[in-house]
Amino acid sequence: MSERDSRQLPGFQRLTRGSKPKISSEQRTSLVRRGNELFNRGKIEEAKRIFLTVSYTDGLIRLGNHHLKKNEPLEAFRMYWQAGATREVESMAERMAGVLKHWLAEDGTHDEHT
Repeated sequence: MSERDSRQLPGFQRLTRGSKPKISSEQRTSLVRRGNELFNRGKIEEAKRIFLTVSYTDGLIRLGNHHLKKNEPLEAFRMYWQAGATREVESMAERMAGVLKHWLAEDGTHDEHT
């Protein structure tokens, strides 16, 4: 399956912290304002597209918080990761590891000595 195909599958969205788009600071500011307006009006997906496009850290963290409140931890994690929010990423990673450890213990396949 090609990279292009994977972007169209449900649950798969390519998110990278690569180069920022070449836009002026005025354009970026305008887009951030628009993203904030959309977020405040509850148009989360539209705001997300803008915040990801312009790498707006505060907006991405707010999106992470939103998804966490909606019980969508994986999407929250992705937003925190994109924002470079180390504290939130580390906290969630620890909780996810704890859940996995609990599941393995319940399953009886967890060896405490490994």
